[in-house]
Formats: sequence, C-alpha cells, structure tokens
Amino acid sequence: MKKALITGISGQDGSYLTELLLSEGYQVHGMIRRSSTFNTGRIDHIYRDPHNGEKAKMRLHYGDLASSDSLQNVISAVEPDEIYNLAAQSHVRVSFDMPEYTGDVTGLGTLRLLEAIRRTGGNVRFYQASTSELFGSASPPQSETTPFEPQSPYAVAKAYAHWITNNYRDGYGIFASSGILFNHESPRRGETFVTRKITRAVAAILAGRQKHLYMGNLDSKRDWGYAPEYVEVMWRLLQHDEPADLVIGTGEAHTVREFLEEAFGYVGLDYQEYVRIDPQYFRPTEVDYLLAEASKARDLLGWEPKIRFKDLVRIMMDADLELQGLESPGEGKCLLAERFDGWHRWEDQVVSMDK
Repeated sequence: MKKALITGISGQDGSYLTELLLSEGYQVHGMIRRSSTFNTGRIDHIYRDPHNGEKAKMRLHYGDLASSDSLQNVISAVEPDEIYNLAAQSHVRVSFDMPEYTGDVTGLGTLRLLEAIRRTGGNVRFYQASTSELFGSASPPQSETTPFEPQSPYAVAKAYAHWITNNYRDGYGIFASSGILFNHESPRRGETFVTRKITRAVAAILAGRQKHLYMGNLDSKRDWGYAPEYVEVMWRLLQHDEPADLVIGTGEAHTVREFLEEAFGYVGLDYQEYVRIDPQYFRPTEVDYLLAEASKARDLLGWEPKIRFKDLVRIMMDADLELQGLESPGEGKCLLAERFDGWHRWEDQVVSMDK
C-alpha cells in the first residue's frame, strides 16, 4: 500500500485529493495545525466511512510549515512515498494585510518541507502547488514558458516556493513537480474566495437572509475550472516517469461580472439590483487577465477538463441553494461529485445544464 502525506488536507484540494488517493488504494496521512477547534469539516465524512475501521486508511498528524522540527518529525513517522504540499496562506487579498506571515508559510514553508525531505532521505516524490497568480501582469495566454510577473505578496511567496522546488530537484535529485494551477472551484471552496462568496450570497438573498453582496473589481478575467478534475492532475504528475512543471487550466476565461450574471441569472435575479462595489475589496495591485495555455498537460498526461464555466457555476449554486434549504431551478439538476459512491464515476454523472 502506497503512503501519501498531504499538507493542507483540510482544504478544498486536500479533501478531494484524499478521496482520489483512497480510491487508488493509498494510505493517506494529513498534516494539520494544532488549534483549540477542529477545522476538518471537508474530510469528516471520510472519518465516518465504516471502511476506515481500526486500520485507518486516513490519519492526521500535527505539524506546521512554520516549524522545521514538526515537518521532519511527521515525515520520519509516516515515511511517505508521495508528498503533496497544498498548505499555504492562499488568499491573495489577505496577503496584502499579512505579507510577512504569507511569505513565511507560503514561501519559506516550502523550503522547510524540501529540506526535511532532503535530510530524511528516502525515495519520496514531491508535488508543489504553484498558482496562476505567478503570472500576474504577464500577457495572456500563459504557459510554462511565460515569465512570472507576480503582483501580490502571495504570488511572490509562491514564486519563491516554485523556484526553490526547482532548485532542490536540480541540486539534490528530488523527484519534485509543480502544478501551476489556474483558478479551480467547487462547493467546498472557502467562503471568502470570490466564487463561493458569490454563490453563497445568491442563495442567501433568495432565501431572504441577505440583502446585498459587496464586491471589488468586476472586470478581472480568470480561467475557472472544477477542483476535483485538478487534483487528478496532481496525482498523475507524480505517477509520470520524470518530474515536470505543468500549467493546468481550461483555456477559457471569464470576468467576475460574468460569474455574477451566471449565478444570479440561474435563479432569475439581476445581479445589478443586489451587488454593491466596496473599495476595500480592491487589491493594491490588480491582476487583470489570467488564461491558461495547457497543451503540455494534454500532451504529457492526456488531461482535458470536462466541466466548463456554466456547469461549474451551477454545480456551486445547487450546493449553496441546498444549504439554504432551497430547490435548484434547473431542469435536470447538476449532480454534485460529493454524492457519488466512487471517484471514477462522477465525471459520467454530471448533467450538463447546456443541454
């Protein structure tokens, strides 16, 4: 049985990756920070799985990217075959308010993890979660050869993490790959991220529990994909014969305004009646246009996204409507990946709302 260690296991990507790896027969170990309350809502259903049993296929360990000792202790205890570094202070706007913390955890935290791998030895394969924010103000479309032009403390920290991963691969022979993932969303997305902020607010407005939605720049364009598809790329990348850095995205960009139109329009509302612009949500330096050129991922891994923009919005809307106790307005409701019995079945069961 292969063993995988996931930092950031309690996040959106960590929870989907856990499900995928368990379906592939892995024993999954997750690293979480010690706190007075648990933040494991996205993976609690795995604990409730009766098949987890006494010889649990998923185990959690306390550790922190800010602590070299804790990282070395966890790696030594687990002896993983694969490590997926998904942990970070990952909110771009927050990184302007907490730049030092973001640099320490998101940037230097990756260095600490790589150094722990180097010191413990072993034949470990390492995945680094890079981001499209690395490209910043670079002209679209962006590919593996596009120069980085980071425009936030978060993006700068991720640039350091990306290049130190390359350095440890070249200098120490560590099997280290980076996925430069463009925006990827799901019903498990954090509520402060713009897409989930929108779908959650639309459902609350429809339920009469909220009056307005306060937003920043509506003209930013992003390449939005579906998170469960993107974590499969992470896994595939570490199964490949050679390490590589890959851009992952749909090749299709939409503005925040378009996301608002699609989400509000799905329930028969006009976003302009409810959305208010608040300057506090603007970034000091904006990233205007991110669009993936992901042909290398297609050629190297045979990967193609299946869920497109409209279906993504409606999957998220259906989930937040359900949380508010409301029914989906669509004919042939978008089915959620969380409801399916087996990972490999979900892609065949999503109903396209375009049909």
